[in-house]
Amino acid sequence: MSGPETSLDRGSAAPLRVVLVDDHRLFRSGVRAEIGERVDVVGEAGDVDEAIAVIHHVRPDVVLLDVHLPGGGGRAVLDACTPDLPDVRFLALSVSDAADDVIGVVRGGARGYVTKAISADDLVDAIRRVADGDAVFSPRLAGFVLDAFSSGATDAGDEALDSLSPREREVMRLIARGYTYREVAKDLVLSVKTVETHVSSVLRKLQLSNRHELARWAAAHRVV
Repeated sequence: MSGPETSLDRGSAAPLRVVLVDDHRLFRSGVRAEIGERVDVVGEAGDVDEAIAVIHHVRPDVVLLDVHLPGGGGRAVLDACTPDLPDVRFLALSVSDAADDVIGVVRGGARGYVTKAISADDLVDAIRRVADGDAVFSPRLAGFVLDAFSSGATDAGDEALDSLSPREREVMRLIARGYTYREVAKDLVLSVKTVETHVSSVLRKLQLSNRHELARWAAAHRVV
C-alpha cells in the first residue's frame, strides 16, 4: 500500500495554469478544447480591460495573448501586467505574422510569438517551454526578432515606433492600409473625432505631414 501523496508530489504533477486572451469566443473555445486536458485553463478574456483584470486576479503561469484586441491591443496588456507580475509569462498567439506585431510584443515583455496555424501539440510544448523561461518563436518570426535586437541596436524608425501608444499603432496600421477615418472608428469602436486625434498625434511624433506620408513610412518600416 502506497503512502499518502505529499504536497510536493501534487505540485510536481500540477498542470500549468493558463489564461486565454482573444476577442473571438469561438477561437478561445477551440483552443480550450484542444489543450484543456494538458493544461489548466484558469481564465479567459476578450478585450484589454478584461484581460488585465483576469491576469491580475488569477496570476497564471502563462498567458496566451492575441496581438489585436479591443481596447488597445496585446501590447497594452503587457504594459499593464509585466511590471506587477514578473512571474507570469506571456506567449503571443496571433493570426498576424507582421514584423511590427512580433517586435512590439517582444519589446513589451512577451517570451514568444507563434501563429494560429500552430498544432495543438506544438502549442502545448510552446507553453511549457515559455513557462520554463525559454523564448519560443515560429521559425519565420524568429528572424524578425534577431534582426531587431542584434547587437542591441535600434534605428530611428524603431525608436519613433516605440514612442507611439498601442492605440496609436493600431490606428496607424489601419490608416496605412487605406481605411477611412470612419472605417477605422468602426473597426476599433471609437468616435471619428478620436481617430482624428490619434492620427494627428502619430503624424506629430513621426514628424510627418499627412496620411500619405504616414502610409509610405508604415510600408518602409514593415508596419502594414
